[in-house]
Amino acid sequence: MSIEQLKVFVTVAELQHFSRAAELLHLSQPGVSMHIRSLENEFGTKLLHRSSKRVKLTEAGEILYRQAKAILQQYETAKHEIDRLNQVVSGSLSVGASFTIGEFLLPKLLASYARLYPGVEVQVTVGNTDEIERLVQAHELEVGLVEGELQRSGIRSETFMEDEMIVAVPAGHPLAAYREVTPEALQDQVWIFREVGSGTRAYNDRLIREWGLRVQRAYVLSSTQGVKETVAAGLGIAVLSRWTVGRMLATEELKELRIRGQRLTRLLSLIQGEERAGTLALDRFVQQVRGLRTASSG
Repeated sequence: MSIEQLKVFVTVAELQHFSRAAELLHLSQPGVSMHIRSLENEFGTKLLHRSSKRVKLTEAGEILYRQAKAILQQYETAKHEIDRLNQVVSGSLSVGASFTIGEFLLPKLLASYARLYPGVEVQVTVGNTDEIERLVQAHELEVGLVEGELQRSGIRSETFMEDEMIVAVPAGHPLAAYREVTPEALQDQVWIFREVGSGTRAYNDRLIREWGLRVQRAYVLSSTQGVKETVAAGLGIAVLSRWTVGRMLATEELKELRIRGQRLTRLLSLIQGEERAGTLALDRFVQQVRGLRTASSG
């Protein structure tokens, strides 16, 4: 019995499917079947009930699954401790990012990290802030990069960068002709929002509340690209990160509406589970993110 065989067995058990497990593990389906057969031969019993649609653990398979999970966890812990002792940056790293960060900041960060630490396999999940928080809290992600204020307990957070926000309007909007306006000029506008759970949506809601704005009508879209395109099409206005609209401002598909006496910014945060032990790969990634804070303040 080998660690590789246990990894294959656990993956098949959790996905309940040979071909999906093979795809995830970058193995051929016959290779996955061979590992399972080897384990069944070693233990002298059937571990999986196979059908055309899915596989299911036998009673013996349930026992092996529980023990295999524990063995794999102990193996990873030992490997991380030895790597840390030897200062070897390898293994895997699971990173989550909210959409704005995942699309406009994380790619360059990951490219730099991969050049420095090619032995680390990085898995990235991009979702809205609420989704990334939930996954970090559940220890399904080692680290997350998100926008806005945290809503969950059991999470450590540190600010690493400030993000400038702007009010974006269509090129043909009546307010686009003004160099700047007061918040009051935004009364009774049609707004284009991100979905609830998005850091951008939370910021938008807070501004509207603080400025006491009446919203004539609102449209909700689940992507920043969708919001930008909808604003450019003339349907309404939106508050977005400057990162996300740079090209459309340059081509004048969108116009920036400056708000008198207001500097629109929000904080970006690095989050981790409170009681999760870090690996050397995670430590190096966190150091790189903290470097962004130093660069942005320098």
